[in-house]
Amino acid sequence: MTHTNPITPPLSQPFNIIWLQSGGCSGCTLSFLGLEEMDLIQWSKSLHLQWLWHPSLTEHSGEETQSVFNAILNDKQPLHLFCLEGSVILGPNGTGTFHQMAGMEVATKDLIQQLAKKAHTVMAVGTCAAYGGITASAPNLVEATGLQFDQSFAGSLLPADFTSPSGLPVVNVSGCPVHPAWVAETIGLIRFGKLQADDLDPLNRPRFFADKLVHHGCNRNEYYEYKASAEKASDLGCMMENLGCVGTVAHADCNERPWNGQGSCTSGGYPCIDCTAPDFGHRKHDYQTTPKIGKIPIGLPSDMPKAWFIALSTLAKSATPERLKINATQDHIEISPEIKRKKL
Repeated sequence: MTHTNPITPPLSQPFNIIWLQSGGCSGCTLSFLGLEEMDLIQWSKSLHLQWLWHPSLTEHSGEETQSVFNAILNDKQPLHLFCLEGSVILGPNGTGTFHQMAGMEVATKDLIQQLAKKAHTVMAVGTCAAYGGITASAPNLVEATGLQFDQSFAGSLLPADFTSPSGLPVVNVSGCPVHPAWVAETIGLIRFGKLQADDLDPLNRPRFFADKLVHHGCNRNEYYEYKASAEKASDLGCMMENLGCVGTVAHADCNERPWNGQGSCTSGGYPCIDCTAPDFGHRKHDYQTTPKIGKIPIGLPSDMPKAWFIALSTLAKSATPERLKINATQDHIEISPEIKRKKL
């Protein structure tokens, strides 16, 4: 009996996962290990997940790990989900020999390709695996790329038209690092067969987080509405105009689903740098500086014409309350909102 196209097993049976690390920093694994909605081990048990290999969740190595890979490649073990963390290393000259699997005498890119063809569903964990990420930034001497995308261009190690037996392309759970709950929720949807092609955006990111903007829920939105802007890193004001924040175009729910239960980049005083995007790691400007044409930020809200932005920002600035003007360039609240006495 072969298992080249295994179906999703019922909850009473194990769901086999391999999580392979390639060209990256292991930051997505570190983030995933911090899953808070439920203890990672208990969550895995509740879904009957069987981690055939994960660099932090499994104990075996060497020949034992090789035997796991060989069992899958020889159709003796079904692989329900193949997760890749880190970019695919193609160099030098497309041979992949810059990154080889220890003891297997095979380029990691070839093992990745073989496992992807055996898996029922394939998932790229983090922006490096999805689009190349920082590992593929210039001059990219190692020829790093994403699993199915090279930045925003479909077709990489796996062709643009690749789909797994589940009917899905590579599911790109991007982020640098990825939010642990995005990983857990995506695996859960795949585990129960609830993730369909329509649930992915044009860059194959799950819509449950990619149809949101980081701007949604930002605790600096009052400053944004009045264009009361921060001027330095410690200021309370909106960071879009001067400090490089692109939360108005970044697809993620970071401010609605806080990291570690309470934090996000913008709430911590750091500008959003759109780490879920295909071009993350490839921009040619300082991430903490807002590129402008004249006085107009390039990173305008996704669906706002420039003329509207100029008109609205001019009007908003003329109506900015004194409280916001002063607080925007301070590291603490200087003027508190007035207490309005309501007439009964």
